Amino acid sequence: MTDAVFGDPRLAAVYDTFDGDRADLDPYLSLVEELGARTVLDVGCGTGSFACLLAERGVQAVGVDPAAASLDVARRKPRADEVRWLLGDAGSLPPLQVDLATMTGNVAQVFLTDEEWAATLGAIRAALRPGGRLVFESRRPERQAWREWTRERSWTRAVVPEVGPVETWVEVTDVRGSLVSFRWSFVFGSDGAELTSDSTLRFRSREELGDSLATAGFSVQDVRDAPDRPGHELVFIARR
Repeated sequence: MTDAVFGDPRLAAVYDTFDGDRADLDPYLSLVEELGARTVLDVGCGTGSFACLLAERGVQAVGVDPAAASLDVARRKPRADEVRWLLGDAGSLPPLQVDLATMTGNVAQVFLTDEEWAATLGAIRAALRPGGRLVFESRRPERQAWREWTRERSWTRAVVPEVGPVETWVEVTDVRGSLVSFRWSFVFGSDGAELTSDSTLRFRSREELGDSLATAGFSVQDVRDAPDRPGHELVFIARR
């Protein structure tokens, strides 16, 4: 099932407002240039910010996501008509041969079981041309980022165009081993409606991620520190 923050039309419509300036995408844009990729598959593309930035730079982009509401938002963005949008997950992809596949943000951590993660890696590998790369980020579990996911630290308010004032915050609801569950709350000032979205992420270690990539037929070329969260996230670059 898709988390409500992505799948509920009312929440998807305000998602970008609370997702920051997306400076976290700059390193990915630099990697696209560094690797000379001309075709990119963005897995879990959400509201399409990265795919549209790629199109702006003349890169042929394919965005796939299981949330129809998020894709509806993506299709309204500048340069969206230059992106191929696909509803579904990596396992439902049509035949592709792209230079690069990406999973930005928390996408790589939404696959909670080893079976889901392995199936996703296998589907991505099949969509890459020989020698193509996979790039994704994952939070370091030892940093325990979820300790800061409290209402006091996360509460924010913004006036969303055509929507009005919206308040939002996040709170952890459960920590069980490598699985961290949390709830987003949104309060709409226009009518007082309060909507919530429950999510769970899996925090895999660097060793776990490296082993899973090798099992899926990838060779890890590099593991870098995420520039926007130094010491908190790792960026994997793996070759098919």
